Amino acid sequence: MALEKRRRFVYALVAWMVSVILLLAALNALELELFFVVSLIGLLVVVELTAPFNVTPQWRRRLLPVILAGLAGFSYIVIRRIIEILPEGTF
Repeated sequence: MALEKRRRFVYALVAWMVSVILLLAALNALELELFFVVSLIGLLVVVELTAPFNVTPQWRRRLLPVILAGLAGFSYIVIRRIIEILPEGTF
């Protein structure tokens, strides 16, 4: 039963990421940063939608470092974009 839930989680995440790639390619906006951000959003959505109510399985606890690394990468992208927008000499 636990293996089935893990598979559903992985299938949902892979389906989300493939859909994102296809959509970004169709919109001619395929960039690594944009794919990363939208995939992170998908990961967070899938984690929340598949979360059990009573007990957190061990494999779901191992997702926390992945999520934290994704949020750190997202923060880096946002900070870099803000610095690009600000006028020269601000920093």
